[in-house]
Amino acid sequence: MSIHDVEIGALQGGPANLAQYRGKAVLVVNVASKCGLTPQYAALEKLHETYAPRGFTVLGVPCNQFMGQEPGSAEEIASFCSATYGVTFPMTEKTDVNGEQRHPLYGALVGTADAEGHTGDIRWNFEKFLIAGDGSVAARFSPQTEPDAPEVVSAIEAALPA
Repeated sequence: MSIHDVEIGALQGGPANLAQYRGKAVLVVNVASKCGLTPQYAALEKLHETYAPRGFTVLGVPCNQFMGQEPGSAEEIASFCSATYGVTFPMTEKTDVNGEQRHPLYGALVGTADAEGHTGDIRWNFEKFLIAGDGSVAARFSPQTEPDAPEVVSAIEAALPA
């Protein structure tokens, strides 16, 4: 299944319309505002700004499943991300990434292994999935892997549309 076919809401309401990313590379990241990894927002925004003209976007997916580190409302999350990190990339509604209520988007992602061979449940905030233009998962990166790490940047560059 392509992620382009998954229905998910946008943070500020209405559909996120993942079909708009057909033919583009997308870095899907479960995010949280009160996590030790939250400063990764800065590097995610920089990636978005650098590669958006070439057919790339970051897609932030707020999740409150890891020690309640994303407790805010949609308005609070949007305000925090904009004011603190200047986030301009799109964000979805707050979503479960693990468990019985796991969103179908993450159901389509978690079977992919990262460099260490981990598949299955999301381990923590800021786990990253690179989606190719055809909607397939091109790579998975651990939460601790910085968004601007060489392996992430090279994977993004390889996934950009020709």
